[in-house]
Amino acid sequence: MSAVIRRGLSRRNFLAGVGCTAGAAAVAATGCGGSSKVTTPTPNPTITDADVLNFALNLEYLEAEFYLRAATGTGLANSDIGSSAGAVTGGAQVPFKTQAIQQYAMEIADDEQAHVQFLRKALGTSAVARPAINFTDAFNAAASAAGIGPAFNPFADEESFLLGAFVFEDVGVTAYHGAAGLLSSVANLQAAAAIMAVEAYHAGEIRTLIAQTGGSAVTYANKISALRGAAGGGGETSVSTGTIVAADSDSIAYDRTTDQVLHIVYLNATAGSVSKGGFFPNGLNGTITSSAS
Repeated sequence: MSAVIRRGLSRRNFLAGVGCTAGAAAVAATGCGGSSKVTTPTPNPTITDADVLNFALNLEYLEAEFYLRAATGTGLANSDIGSSAGAVTGGAQVPFKTQAIQQYAMEIADDEQAHVQFLRKALGTSAVARPAINFTDAFNAAASAAGIGPAFNPFADEESFLLGAFVFEDVGVTAYHGAAGLLSSVANLQAAAAIMAVEAYHAGEIRTLIAQTGGSAVTYANKISALRGAAGGGGETSVSTGTIVAADSDSIAYDRTTDQVLHIVYLNATAGSVSKGGFFPNGLNGTITSSAS
């Protein structure tokens, strides 16, 4: 791993970045199917820290584009997406009716944008460009697969926005937890843990708002959770007025491997290798782009 990555992900620089920050999913790891017991992982020597961070960057692009478009109507600046970046399909400013939820959306958007900027700075010239992202077709397909209906627009109104956000947030937490088994640098591991903490705040916030909304919002969120679990090896906890935290019986956050994360974001629950689809119609950019199973 290059010196620039080691310096870029130092504890001090990381904390400075999180002061304004954000996030989406990272990587593979210690267990399969949402196992979250403490283990001693054996890192894959063919996967570098830069590969892992670029995997996370792809997913941070996804979350940043979602929240920025929902909160402001526009996505990432050209300076934050790399050269020859893929196009983004769909997304519009949400007509929020509750000021507090609008403010939460803006805060998370700022966080996710900062995560993109942080990872791109840490990776330097190794940073991958934003891949093509399709919100319109992916959300319609996810709604159909989850049994919600033939179409779903998370930018249409406040409740729909919360459900769209729910699609991503728990994935981010489980993916960063999974990253621990692949990272070789202590500084990178500290950074991933700190980003995971911010993602967990976001996930808890979205889960709480959905539980408070109640009714169909909770019903649909749990349909999404079931679909996500089927595609990504389990690791799900239903939302209810009395259940906010997503964790196993020991109250330890679930983890997911890169394979499991890819099956979720590619919207493909079929066993076997998958290399594109869903939110990433042309696949991710970088080394970790296809699932092995």
